[in-house]
Amino acid sequence: MRTVLILMTLLLLLTGCGGGGQGNEVEFRVPVSVREVGTDTVEDRIVATGTLRAERIVSLRAESAGILQIATSASGRRLAEGDRVATGQAIAEITGEDVRLAARTDSNRSRYQVALRDFESKKLLFAEGLISDNELQSAESALADARLELDRSLFTESRSKLLTPMSGVLLQLARDENGQPLADGQLVSAGQMLAQVANTATLIADINLVGPDAARVRPGQVVRLRHHAWEDSTFAGKVIRLAPSVDPTTRTLRIEVGLDNRDGKLRPGMFIEATVVAERRPDAVVVPRAAVTERAGRKVLFVLKGQKVELREVGLGLGDDDMVEVRGGIEPGDRVVTKGLETLTDGARVRVSGS
Repeated sequence: MRTVLILMTLLLLLTGCGGGGQGNEVEFRVPVSVREVGTDTVEDRIVATGTLRAERIVSLRAESAGILQIATSASGRRLAEGDRVATGQAIAEITGEDVRLAARTDSNRSRYQVALRDFESKKLLFAEGLISDNELQSAESALADARLELDRSLFTESRSKLLTPMSGVLLQLARDENGQPLADGQLVSAGQMLAQVANTATLIADINLVGPDAARVRPGQVVRLRHHAWEDSTFAGKVIRLAPSVDPTTRTLRIEVGLDNRDGKLRPGMFIEATVVAERRPDAVVVPRAAVTERAGRKVLFVLKGQKVELREVGLGLGDDDMVEVRGGIEPGDRVVTKGLETLTDGARVRVSGS
């Protein structure tokens, strides 16, 4: 009897399990991640590299051969590369016998003084009627000649002093053709470059563009510059001019970007990265670029509607690797699928697993 009851119980259990399995259906939902659509400023950017240079550079050369003497600062210290100098400040002087002979200042000054005394004497004699008008004119002409020679000597003498015509920073000072520093007292030759002064308060970045990028750049556009020495800093500049011709060798177009460098962080010769903002559009409707996919050759988004998704065809505008502008098809506040959209179709049921 006990065995019969056990068998009947097992039979009832097996019957109950079989009937329940036939009445239920399993519903599959695609797991997806979504993100809310918002607005942001989007830009069309051109990224290139370039080199910084000073806006203006003055080279000072020796007018004649002689002995070099570097000038001192207001504190009495010998000038050095990197020092700031003012307009008209003496940078160096060339001295020596060659300079003195070239100037002949002493002899020409004596000649002028003699001619001046002679002319003053002739004026008195002419006033008393003791000499003719021709004699007075001859003395006046001799005085003019002596004055001219003295002025030439003074000019030659003054050119032995190298004066900077503008304020700036000494980029280079007293180096030979091998780049080695020259000491005071060394002989220099006529025409030898002894100093370079640059205005570094404003720098120019020379940037070369290739292909269609050249057609997207115009003066006045904003440029952001970076240098690896200041990884967290961006320096603001503007396009100031475009080269009138393309380089025949590299087929690139040079653009010049001006930037304020009054803080002195950047220096001529630095290699920089430049981002030219070709176009900027604020308050644009944007979505993650990962949310955009393609169906039948069309750019589409999948918008979450309850437990289903709705396929919407969209047009794309400006953007970068992360975000992209969407023109039409969605509104701020919509939620779009960003992950799990590979197998989605219009109207598919989904399960949101992340946002």
